[in-house]
Amino acid sequence: MTGDTKQRTAHDSGQLSAGLRGFREVQRLAYECAETVAAQLRPGVTEREAARMQRDWLRERGVRDWFHLPFAWFGDRTAFTHFKIPLQFFPTSRRLEPGMPFILDMAPVYRGYAADIGYSGSLGLNPVQDRLMSDLRPHRELILEQVRERRPLREIYENVERLMTRQGYANRHRAYPFGVIAHKIDRVKERRWSPTVFGFGSQSLKGLASDALHGHREGWSPLWSPYHFSDHPPQPGLWAVEPHLGFRGTGAKFEEILVVTDSRDPAESAFWLDDDLPHVRRWAEEKAA
Repeated sequence: MTGDTKQRTAHDSGQLSAGLRGFREVQRLAYECAETVAAQLRPGVTEREAARMQRDWLRERGVRDWFHLPFAWFGDRTAFTHFKIPLQFFPTSRRLEPGMPFILDMAPVYRGYAADIGYSGSLGLNPVQDRLMSDLRPHRELILEQVRERRPLREIYENVERLMTRQGYANRHRAYPFGVIAHKIDRVKERRWSPTVFGFGSQSLKGLASDALHGHREGWSPLWSPYHFSDHPPQPGLWAVEPHLGFRGTGAKFEEILVVTDSRDPAESAFWLDDDLPHVRRWAEEKAA
């Protein structure tokens, strides 16, 4: 059975719970923002300006809180070239040039629901990033299949990395703090305004810290990493998953919500929250061509 077929379950026909519909709404809002901002990018725009464009667009539509503020990476920064410390992830004065790849990454909180998305594109043609995006498809299928098999998160991480190696790519999510490929997200207490700490919303950080403490007591972690603390089966909840490929100074990734449940039905035990996303539509068009 193919990955596409396995995902055609009740959640595809709109039978989501109210809570999941809330998460899907904010995820779609974030991707709409990414597509809108990407269409407005021009030569000379800086990463800081692109991040501000995302922030302004979302605030105009009611976003007042964040899991993290928007990021933008241009050129070889899409592959996190020479990234050594967390401060290097923040937007810079790097200017966009014709043919240059970019990644937009944002994590808004809307009506108490959080999302964390990544959108890859380029200013004009970039065959390398196009290939990277096409080659991300089997990673999405592999992750879903092995989560449904209830393999340890650490093992799935290693298998994703092996697939990248076979494809000839570098694992760039290794450069993230703790090398994470994913992290849990949850509801966030609604506030009119919430301060940020090093670019992360204080309410979301509190929730992640609470999950970490709770998980430590029970033997699981809200961070999906290559380290021993992720050596446990998938924990039910919502996970923002972001496999990130790199090749000679060009990077590409997607990031979206994976739902994990305690159902014994494999198709309902894990599923992507939404199949109507830019990268999924792209793969469907490639398959149909």
